[in-house]
Amino acid sequence: MSSVVTSQNQFIPKNENYQQEVKRVLESAPFIQALGMQAETIKPGICTTQLFIRQDHQQQDGFVHAGVQATLCDHTAGAAGATLIAEGKRVLTAEFKINLLRPASGEHLICEAEVLKPGNTLSIVESMLWAVRDDQKTLVAKATVTLAIA
Repeated sequence: MSSVVTSQNQFIPKNENYQQEVKRVLESAPFIQALGMQAETIKPGICTTQLFIRQDHQQQDGFVHAGVQATLCDHTAGAAGATLIAEGKRVLTAEFKINLLRPASGEHLICEAEVLKPGNTLSIVESMLWAVRDDQKTLVAKATVTLAIA
């Protein structure tokens, strides 16, 4: 099941090879690889990722650990931001706030991130995290991420 963010924004990438940069961001981070996070959608200003929930993602009561949720929201936001940076630039999280709205459980998680305001030094991105069980999506977390562009 693939999910796509519907954007009001029409961003033009500064790097025509932006998909390569996003793949680098998602595929070269050992921690992200260990979690099993996968890219689903990569478009200018948008990234959607998916994570199939495993036992090692859970906390003591069987819900997805807040650290896993925060990581998905943060890294997916970074990938969305990376779609709009110039070649040779990098994104790095400067700050993020996450609201954990309800316990996360299900078969997999989908994170949809969209750039709200791109910039040359800072970009603001919003991530929405959905838990999926039997094709039913439930919003479990929402994050606002400030990315430094260096």
